[in-house]
Amino acid sequence: MLKRVFMAPDPGRMRLRFAARAVLGIAPAVVACGLAGHSLVGAVTGGLAALLALFTVTDATVRGQAVTTALLPAVGLPVLAAAAELHDHPVARGLTFLAVIGAGVYARRWGPRGHSLGVFAFMTFFVAQFLHATTDRLPELYAAVLLSVAVAATVRFGLWCYERRLPPAPVPAPPGGTGLARVTTRQAIQATAGAGFALVVGQLVSGERWYWAVGATWWIFVNTTSRGETLVRGFRRVLGTVIGIGLGLVVAVPLQGAAVPTAVLLAACVFGIFYTAAVSYTWMMLCVTLLAELLYGLLGVLQPGLLALRLAETGVGAVGALLAVLFVLPITTHTVTDAWIQRALRCVHACTAEAAARLAGAESADPARRVAELEQLLGRVRLSVAPLVHPLNPMLGRKRRARRVLALLDDCARQIRGLVAVAADPEASHDARLAAACRQVEAAVEALTGGTDGALTVVADRPSVTEPALAHLHGLERALAELATPLRTPSGSPLVGA
Repeated sequence: MLKRVFMAPDPGRMRLRFAARAVLGIAPAVVACGLAGHSLVGAVTGGLAALLALFTVTDATVRGQAVTTALLPAVGLPVLAAAAELHDHPVARGLTFLAVIGAGVYARRWGPRGHSLGVFAFMTFFVAQFLHATTDRLPELYAAVLLSVAVAATVRFGLWCYERRLPPAPVPAPPGGTGLARVTTRQAIQATAGAGFALVVGQLVSGERWYWAVGATWWIFVNTTSRGETLVRGFRRVLGTVIGIGLGLVVAVPLQGAAVPTAVLLAACVFGIFYTAAVSYTWMMLCVTLLAELLYGLLGVLQPGLLALRLAETGVGAVGALLAVLFVLPITTHTVTDAWIQRALRCVHACTAEAAARLAGAESADPARRVAELEQLLGRVRLSVAPLVHPLNPMLGRKRRARRVLALLDDCARQIRGLVAVAADPEASHDARLAAACRQVEAAVEALTGGTDGALTVVADRPSVTEPALAHLHGLERALAELATPLRTPSGSPLVGA
């Protein structure tokens, strides 16, 4: 786990920049709240609003990110008002919270912006419970949210907008469908059902900290699609919470809210959340748990018994998510994995066609854009296949097949990157054999994605070629042919079963 975080590739030091900017954006937001005369509760609210503004907004373009950031208060402030108004009405408060959860998950159908606004709405309601917000505090909390989001936006889009020098990151569209066939609809129902269980049982465990259980259920559903993904994420959340609680007993409890060391550790936790989010959910949850413990220390309520309660509520939330994905409109791992693999394979063909067109002299062809899209799709494939390659998966045969699929898809991506690099060379010339090789790749992709009934065989008799583009195309064709074995068993069954 340590190796995965500290030795994971960080091209362009993007994770490092992301984490460093978070600290530089949240710290002045908290300071600004203090200078504005806000109380500790207001400063905490502002800091969390700035964190969400920097963490959850993931639109492909800087302009899109700015628009989404500007919309955050429009979604969060009404939710904050509702949470404060219903503070003393448990039934209405719980039903409203579930409605916010359902709407927040359903909003993912509109892509990154819907996801960001849904997360911000949920967290605003959650923070209101965390800080016991009441209507008399609303003016201060409104001002803290608006001020902090503005400060975070100034840092992100003004002082350090490194995204302006990067091409827009392609964002794979969520799976389509209508009604209950749409994944986001099914997940909204699942998340609401799981959160309902967590809310009821969480209140039985603690009438004051029940929202921890609901929060655990919510975050287990974030960035997951299938049953397997959700189960793995739940396991990692509990593991990260356990480690974080153990660390909190050693670090946060002895501090008892001492201002200077707590502020330093809070900054370290913020950095850790942003730096580890892309590579290890367990580590991210460790940092989140320690951050929450430090905030409770500042508020003067941190005790060892509170940490045990957090673990219990997290377990309740994980059970709620487990029951929801198993029994409420389940989405199988195979259904999601197969869809993402097919999209990745079609993108492989599109990359090949664009590269061949570029070699043929078409100035408008842009294979680099397709490569970026392929990387995003392969990331989704890895996330979907993660439950199959998890160390605790007892199905060794499927685990081996899943690893083989990932290795061959990585080989495809490697060949595509090589082909695109050749196509980018202004002195590269078009070879007439490229057209035939591209047709072979197209036939292989159509066979793998169900477009044809043709059988695929491993290409073993290709003559050696010195022309780099042809060498990459032949390597790509070979990898696609070899994919037929793990993707389709002789009986025609899918990779992961129905």
